[in-house]
Amino acid sequence: MATPDRFPLPQVSESTRKPEWLKVRLPHGEGYERVKAIVKRVGLATVCEEARCPNIAECWGGGTATVMLMGEVCTRACRFCHVKVGAPPPLDPMEPIHLAQAVKEMNLEYIVVTSVNRDDRPDGGASHFASAIRELRKESPRTLVEVLIPDFKGKEEDLATVAEAKPHVVAHNVETVERLTPTVRDRRATYRQSLRVLEYLKNRPEKVYTKTSVMVGLGETDAELERTFKDLRDVGVDVLTLGQYLQPSQYHLRVERFVTPAQFEAYKTLAESYGFLYVASGPLVRSSYRAAEFFMKGLMERERVERLG
Repeated sequence: MATPDRFPLPQVSESTRKPEWLKVRLPHGEGYERVKAIVKRVGLATVCEEARCPNIAECWGGGTATVMLMGEVCTRACRFCHVKVGAPPPLDPMEPIHLAQAVKEMNLEYIVVTSVNRDDRPDGGASHFASAIRELRKESPRTLVEVLIPDFKGKEEDLATVAEAKPHVVAHNVETVERLTPTVRDRRATYRQSLRVLEYLKNRPEKVYTKTSVMVGLGETDAELERTFKDLRDVGVDVLTLGQYLQPSQYHLRVERFVTPAQFEAYKTLAESYGFLYVASGPLVRSSYRAAEFFMKGLMERERVERLG
């Protein structure tokens, strides 16, 4: 473990009034407007819009987007998430094809495909994910495909179904430190299960890159964050994103603190000391974040050139 004097962290502010650095401009730009028009016309559900992501203009204008499969109703009730909870509708078997056609039209360089939890499905929706990956790779072979998946109850056969479809990156979010997991996430989503999911995916023969995300501002300590960084590297996670938790409504967990940009930089330095390939850390960083995706694109392009050379 790194000692405190090795990576000194700035003093934590206790204020929970939204600070200046979290204010963002309204999205605009030609690339953003083009993607927005296509998304609306084909009826895609995007996390970018659903979660009111502050980086939407940067991502859509720069050739990346995050879409959501399997409907907008989740079977789990995590206390940080604004997605509707209840009994989801049946899956649309044509959704993977429609998604691939839309991504081809948008000419995206990088697509992140995520979903709600579908514990009502025998495989949690793993085969639906796999169909989407195969269709995307067939229709847009130059587009890099990242999937941000649920834990599928930790079932290795369902995780294998996704991995065998060969996405370029598989992400699964631990969301918070171990102590806070029972408070923050649904009781079925445990910290150790998420670590096992990430470890299993990393050790599979497909050799995919793995990625995860942690929210800060929920009451975690610096020591707990460092322990989380170590746990994630111990299971081989390649890419980590760290961002500020924001309370989506009065019914969700409240923000315990707003972490300053300087503190995020210190967390980045600390996390990098554990050997992640890339760490994106900042108040507006989200699990799908263009800087991390741009890094992955560059990394895989270099690998392709090396193989050809």
